[in-house]
Amino acid sequence: MTETDESAGGEGSASDEPAVEADQTEVAETVSEASTRDAVLHPAREEYLELVKSLADDGFVMCVDLTAVDYLEHMDRPLPADVVGERFEVVVNLLDMVARRRTRVRVQVPESDAVVASLFDIHPGTEAMEREVFDMFGVAFDGHPDLTRILMPEDWDGHPLRKDYDVGRIPVQFKEAHA
Repeated sequence: MTETDESAGGEGSASDEPAVEADQTEVAETVSEASTRDAVLHPAREEYLELVKSLADDGFVMCVDLTAVDYLEHMDRPLPADVVGERFEVVVNLLDMVARRRTRVRVQVPESDAVVASLFDIHPGTEAMEREVFDMFGVAFDGHPDLTRILMPEDWDGHPLRKDYDVGRIPVQFKEAHA
């Protein structure tokens, strides 16, 4: 983390500058510090659950978001050298409210075995988020207490947010339309 430069705010607290400028400098320093604390982690699927447990023990006690991305048409996206890109990626955003830190966990999930561990036991608030990912992308969460559809009807075929999902059409009948 980069330390803030004391010279940015002037040499002492007695200043002829308006207080607004000092506040803006503090905000800019805070934003700069916050951006250096954000981390993006790329664990293997097998390491995913243990990593999230250790992050929770380290203070990341709030799961802000859990979603997925279908990279069907972007398999050549930039990733760290040791990470093999897969079609699906589960993305988890965690927050440490005490230390004011954020981290993002990105897990690669192959199309042929679209299953990852559920975070429900660590972060119970992920229950609905994991169901939504399951419903929309078809990625299953091992150990989830109720992995059923949440947005689409139970008898719906397919997963609408997959890039290869056919866009359908539902005919609309207007009241005054002539047959």
